[in-house]
Amino acid sequence: MSQPPASRIRYGGESRGRSGARSRSRLGSAAVLMATALLLSGCSDDDSSEPGTDPSAKGTHAGADASPLEPLPAKIPDELRPYYEQKLSWHDCGPAQFECATLRVPLDYDKPGDDPGDDAATAGLAVTRTKQRGKKPPEGGSLQVNPGGPGGSAIEYVQQSVALAYPQQVREHYTLVGMDPRGVGRSEPVECLTDKQMDAYTRVDQTPDDTAETEALTAAYEKFAKGCEKRTGKLLGHVSTVEAARDMDVLRGVLGDRKLNYVGASYGTYLGATYAGLFPERSGRLVLDGAMDPSLSARRINREQTAGFDTAFKAFARDCVKMSDCPLGTDGVQQAGKKLSALFARVDRAPLKTDDPARTLTESLATTGVIRAMYDEGSWPVLREALTAAGKGDGAPLLALSDDYFERGPDGEYSNIMYANPAVNCLDLPPAFSGAAAARKAVPSFEKASPVFGRGFAWAALNCAEWPVEPTGAPHRIAAKGADPIVVVGTTRDPATPYRWAQGLAGQLSSARLLTYKGDGHTAYLRGSACIDKAVNAYLLQGKPPEDGTTCG
Repeated sequence: MSQPPASRIRYGGESRGRSGARSRSRLGSAAVLMATALLLSGCSDDDSSEPGTDPSAKGTHAGADASPLEPLPAKIPDELRPYYEQKLSWHDCGPAQFECATLRVPLDYDKPGDDPGDDAATAGLAVTRTKQRGKKPPEGGSLQVNPGGPGGSAIEYVQQSVALAYPQQVREHYTLVGMDPRGVGRSEPVECLTDKQMDAYTRVDQTPDDTAETEALTAAYEKFAKGCEKRTGKLLGHVSTVEAARDMDVLRGVLGDRKLNYVGASYGTYLGATYAGLFPERSGRLVLDGAMDPSLSARRINREQTAGFDTAFKAFARDCVKMSDCPLGTDGVQQAGKKLSALFARVDRAPLKTDDPARTLTESLATTGVIRAMYDEGSWPVLREALTAAGKGDGAPLLALSDDYFERGPDGEYSNIMYANPAVNCLDLPPAFSGAAAARKAVPSFEKASPVFGRGFAWAALNCAEWPVEPTGAPHRIAAKGADPIVVVGTTRDPATPYRWAQGLAGQLSSARLLTYKGDGHTAYLRGSACIDKAVNAYLLQGKPPEDGTTCG
């Protein structure tokens, strides 16, 4: 859940992928999230031998000793009732079928005050929903949706992707609702750097070769953290997942829903599972797609995600080496990995020219571009072309992939996802490493997880060490006893949220039904599998969850 200066690893659920649905991505491939992964370094090219991909293996693993997340009292506290009873002022916004409003929530739930109108003690959260047709609300009430990140805009996701991709029956059964979590998008966004400073930050060498490069990397992390503290203020200490989950319950109450119905992708699964753990009696139909495991430490999360991207790269390489023009050769997966590492090394020594005279392609940007394409097999042709161009000295296509990942627009302006992302992650868990020495010591274990990406991912996990706000969370297990059936969806070769995370989360939730997609890419719902879509739609529309252990090919 950490990220490098370039914010290389993040979780997300918006994608075009196999389904052809619209993405926020300018390149039309899957959007990215931050995630975790398990040490899968010994994976062979045979999928059946990969650890953690057996759908029957739902249960416990490294996080089994984590403390349980205790539910909150079922009764809404008197001091919070003014928030639950507020009336939203809706107005037309975005595409014609949507309307928007602002929800007020306590900045600090331990000191909520009693006036939602007190701007100093509250946060304003932007909400969108589909307009109601007719006088009666839809039969299913509201369906809250979150695309992941942390830092992905739920408003953008609902208005640009969900409204087009979700089946008509689902759209008619529910009012689709998206709320940008605190610190994200339009909800008092976390800010850290100017756009020019962010350009410099994304170029910092993430695989330091000597003391000077190590010091430059740690200085970049420190400057970033101080920028967040200066530009964001006290909100920086109140953007945790627990607080965001409590905000979701306030919205549920304000919308008049007895229970929360919800679809969360990637990090959105962590948010949804947290809600179920805090409010099991108010949890309705929850779909957690591309699941995260809340019981893991930050270090293990980062190392396991490293292995997840290694698995995804091997899948890409297996496909590529079959082609005579594969830029990584035709001598097999292992040699393809060595050629990609050699390309990164060349770019590290001499950055490549691009079509922007002011920007060259550095090793960090090249690596981010490759990572960007791992989220969805639909991006593989784009990556092959980009690697071919890089081999000829043209860094522009890889830079375009990297810019797409960072949500850097053509005008050089960045969205706030790269700021909200570490703000949430560094608050949710203690840092993976206390300093550069600890990160350096861990490099071999990360390189074992991925010879290609391991070194960079190890140093990426250092980014929370200098964070100005002490973490308020810790690894924990979520049982959500008493909740309605919860559908946990996992993809066997998911790079960002490795499949064993879905197994781990399903093993914790007392009412979980594990639904498995045997395939590539990040998340599974509405990405081309009729089997997955049928199972999820039946649950959302009729309340019929799939049998636990259901597997779709």
